Amino acid sequence: MRLGAILVSSVLFCAPLAVQASETLADIRQDMSVLFVEIQKLKRELSTTGASSVALPAGALDRINAIESELQRLTAKTEELEFRVGRVAEDGARRLGDLEFRLCELEDGCDIGALGRSPTLGGEGAPATPAPQPAPQTSGTELAVGEETDFRRAGEALAQGDFQSAADQFAAFRQTYPGGPLEAQALVFEGQALAGLGNLRDAARRYLDAYAGYPDDTAGPEALWRLGAALGDLGNIPEACVTLSEVAGRYPGSAAIAEAEAAKARFNCP
Repeated sequence: MRLGAILVSSVLFCAPLAVQASETLADIRQDMSVLFVEIQKLKRELSTTGASSVALPAGALDRINAIESELQRLTAKTEELEFRVGRVAEDGARRLGDLEFRLCELEDGCDIGALGRSPTLGGEGAPATPAPQPAPQTSGTELAVGEETDFRRAGEALAQGDFQSAADQFAAFRQTYPGGPLEAQALVFEGQALAGLGNLRDAARRYLDAYAGYPDDTAGPEALWRLGAALGDLGNIPEACVTLSEVAGRYPGSAAIAEAEAAKARFNCP
């Protein structure tokens, strides 16, 4: 029957919506809009006047009306979620730009006009990088020849308190393997080495580079709380408190939250 075929095709059309988790919100919204049109066509079939040999099941039209109403509700929720995600990304980019500007003010010879605009979090400007392990492993991670060895050697210098050597080695590491899977962690470790040398301004910049460039990396939470702590040590207490408060919201469940809370207590943040 024609009606039966329409019902089956409508059910099959709904199925991908539940499994395509990789789709964007816009894709899902478009799918629901198409499905809404199909529901409208089905309603017109059920409302056709004249004699018909099709025996409709009891309450079919009511159920279709309920499906239509639920689709409208889900579409509205999807649009609301898409709007909220966009607002969060834009707000995050604004905060990062403000931190970059303030750090530039603290650094001698920094050209504020050359900073540019911070990319929207999660947008096309955010580079997609594989998540590195704090201790590099060759299995499951594409590392260049000698990359793991160089990283470990620099890490050993940092662990032994040889901060100058560690800072130099991590800087050289990033120049040798630019954009590699260990880039974010190397920035954080280089920042720690610079902080050990008393160079808090450059340390804060390394933390900012790690967080702004690789917000979804495993090193992201540590980079953010260390950035907040460095800002506080530089005397920028309000900015430090705001940055440290972002850790829990940006990385819920992260071990870095405890470090951020301890730093907030040290700076008497509200």
